[in-house]
Amino acid sequence: MDFHIIIPARLSSQRLPGKVLLPIAGKPLIQYVFENALTCLANSVTIAVDDPSVERIAQSFGAKTCMTAVEHRSGSERLAEVVDKLGMHDEDIIVNLQGDEPLISAATVQRVASAMVKNPDAALTTLCIPMQEQDEIFNPNVCKVVLDKNGYALYFSRAPIPYDRSAFDVSKNAHYRHLGMYAYRVKTLKKYRDWSLSPIEGIEMLEQLRVLWHGEKIHVSVVEEALPPGIDTEEDLEHFRKMIEGRHHSIPAN
Repeated sequence: MDFHIIIPARLSSQRLPGKVLLPIAGKPLIQYVFENALTCLANSVTIAVDDPSVERIAQSFGAKTCMTAVEHRSGSERLAEVVDKLGMHDEDIIVNLQGDEPLISAATVQRVASAMVKNPDAALTTLCIPMQEQDEIFNPNVCKVVLDKNGYALYFSRAPIPYDRSAFDVSKNAHYRHLGMYAYRVKTLKKYRDWSLSPIEGIEMLEQLRVLWHGEKIHVSVVEEALPPGIDTEEDLEHFRKMIEGRHHSIPAN
């Protein structure tokens, strides 16, 4: 299976400023993401940067980089600039691997890419996981998705969808949490860049709704395990740092 990985690595971050360059056991965070991406058997791995300091450090550990504009409103828009600059073909498959997610497995990356191969009418592919905790279903920070009978998304929302107006019963197994990993064809990214911002995207603050608004299809694979957490806070960073340091300490000296 042929596919390419692009890693958006913005320097700016509201909750954890400059996190892609934060040091962990002698390496910046973005290097862990890049090295993990190399295990996924992609045809290429490119880091999409928006600052010369990130570009310089990424190139120092051997990464291929592409400089992009600071002003992009979403990762999808940033990827669209990259595929243009790299001259990628319309049918090439691109996986978006976030620059603050160093623990995504190769199997997960390959699954979302292979779903694009298996569903050629999909504009993009993504993942979801069943939910049965009511607190999670009603949490506006959790994105929910409703699927049709063929596994295509009907809608994404921060609201508890589908909403059972008679008696909310989590045992009906009707609720799915969206997991924010995407694969696209290059031609979809080019269209996404040119599409106007949709009203529902602006209301929900969910970039994938632009795709549905403009009449395209999103295939959603149901998986059994949530994605490993990204690095969004100081606590996340410290947890990852302890994990890496623990691995180093477990390796016996020669």
